[in-house]
Amino acid sequence: MERLERLLNLVAALLDTERPLTSDEIRLRVPGYPADAGPSFKRAFERDKAALRAMGIPLEVFDLEPSNPETDQGYRVRPDRYELPDPGLDPEEVAALHLAATQVRLEGGEATEAVWKLGGVPSPGVADGATTAAIPGSDHLEPAFAAAAERRTVTFSYRDETRTVDPWRLEFRNGAWYLAGYDHDRLERRTFRLDRVTGPLRAGPPGGFAAPSHATPVSTHPWEMGDEEPIDVSVLIDADQASWAATNAGVVGSLRADGSVVLTLRVTNRAALRSWVLGFLDHAEILDPPSERAALVSWLQSCLGANAARP
Repeated sequence: MERLERLLNLVAALLDTERPLTSDEIRLRVPGYPADAGPSFKRAFERDKAALRAMGIPLEVFDLEPSNPETDQGYRVRPDRYELPDPGLDPEEVAALHLAATQVRLEGGEATEAVWKLGGVPSPGVADGATTAAIPGSDHLEPAFAAAAERRTVTFSYRDETRTVDPWRLEFRNGAWYLAGYDHDRLERRTFRLDRVTGPLRAGPPGGFAAPSHATPVSTHPWEMGDEEPIDVSVLIDADQASWAATNAGVVGSLRADGSVVLTLRVTNRAALRSWVLGFLDHAEILDPPSERAALVSWLQSCLGANAARP
């Protein structure tokens, strides 16, 4: 018997059971395994479990007797986690999905087979001339998406700290994936870059939180696309640049008699704010807080010192 056929039989057995099956029960139920429970079966079963996980099949493992670690474990695949519910798409919607899957590919994944499961591919010509762009993936992207979809609170290590977060949404901005949600440690909404998450992303039980009906999207302003402690920074913009600056920042600001404007910006990426302010040359300056103004002055002085030291 081919291994693929054995894997199909294994999935069928794990789906068609109301309780977890032990490895011995699997050996007896699934054709293709060695008759005895020796090393050959154990090696084959371990390889098959790894293959199922690699294919994204939600194999669950249960301690049948938690008080006795020497007892065998149980295995099961829940149909409600394995089967894709019918989203009720019409042919035009399936065609739109296929076009999107053709134009953009997420690194580490292939969307074509998923489109087939939703009703097949559109007729020839629908995606003619489509170009393909690859979006970088992340080791934590799949579990983060699953946690957001199933409303599972997640725990992970971030900047050498353990964070517990209700994941509201994930977005791709400026070449990176961001997770936005409620930070239980900071007691407020926070945004995290997935490529800066270290270690495993551990998810709690489903339905662990209620997501807001209108979660604020991840900001497109560079000074808000960071994970530093948030701080409000006041920036003075000269009159000839005030209108454009206010529009670009998306804030109204406080207009002065000479036409200049003071913009108060919520900052979580100080380097990005510094670049934005310096883009106005001598037409902008940081007013408050004094620590941020001093930090910009110190950075400029260090740059001058470095240039002066060059031969």
